[in-house]
Amino acid sequence: QVQLVESGGGLVQAGGSLRLSCAASGSILTINVMGWYRQAPGKQRELVATISRIGSTNYADSVKGRFTISRDNAKNTVYLQMNSLKPEDTAVYYCNADRILKGSRWYVDQWGQGTQVTVSS
Repeated sequence: QVQLVESGGGLVQAGGSLRLSCAASGSILTINVMGWYRQAPGKQRELVATISRIGSTNYADSVKGRFTISRDNAKNTVYLQMNSLKPEDTAVYYCNADRILKGSRWYVDQWGQGTQVTVSS
């Protein structure tokens, strides 16, 4: 099995910053696209940002210019630097990996357990 473990969430005032991390555990050979999604109360889960293995990135319009996604392939870890946070960024943030190769098996669409980010006004 593959686990994605997130960390770095918390409570911050509007205008502040947080950095989320997500590490894949186990003897990982490669991970394809990694990303961050979020789900606010009463809303559907939405894309925040994704990054390919070679570093190509994609952002939701609502976070462009404020959030930066990055990854360390050697550590099988993806990061989300969140600056200029707004109350509307409040949500549970989930890490995702679309395909993970561990041993001879591909694990598809893997999710972390989520980490709460709360931005106070």
